[in-house]
Amino acid sequence: MTQADAKFMRTLRELARCYQAFESFSDAHIRTTGLTPPQFDIIATLGNTKGLSFKELCERTLITKGTLTGVVDRLESRELVRRTECPHDGRSQIVVLTAAGEKLFRRVFPSHVAHLGTAFETVTETQLQHNELTLRRLRELFEAAHELTLEEAEMTGSARSRPRRAA
Repeated sequence: MTQADAKFMRTLRELARCYQAFESFSDAHIRTTGLTPPQFDIIATLGNTKGLSFKELCERTLITKGTLTGVVDRLESRELVRRTECPHDGRSQIVVLTAAGEKLFRRVFPSHVAHLGTAFETVTETQLQHNELTLRRLRELFEAAHELTLEEAEMTGSARSRPRRAA
């Protein structure tokens, strides 16, 4: 491993550790709301919308397609969401917050945002802008590398299907 590789690995390690620390801090608070992190993700994503299709929920959350149905099922059994027919596509369903789900969203979302904000109390606006720019650049590097990998796979015929891109 070269010195440049070592620097790259230190950056990756720190990125992973940052995400783990964020997830630990966030998840601990989410669990106090009576929701699991995936359930909170759906409630928060559906909040202030008229509902979303399963496809849109997959694109806007961190939940995989295979897990999404089960999470929605559990929220539906708690009467926090309901499924309705998609008016444009009879094969699709729209997931909508119920009145109880709306009430829960209005209670837990602002509370969670405030909780997350406590981690940033000592960070200046300049530091926030710098961090945002750095994270955006890292995301763009990964997206560009992923697109290049997909294009190479398509050219060699080894691409089975093109994965969805996050919105």
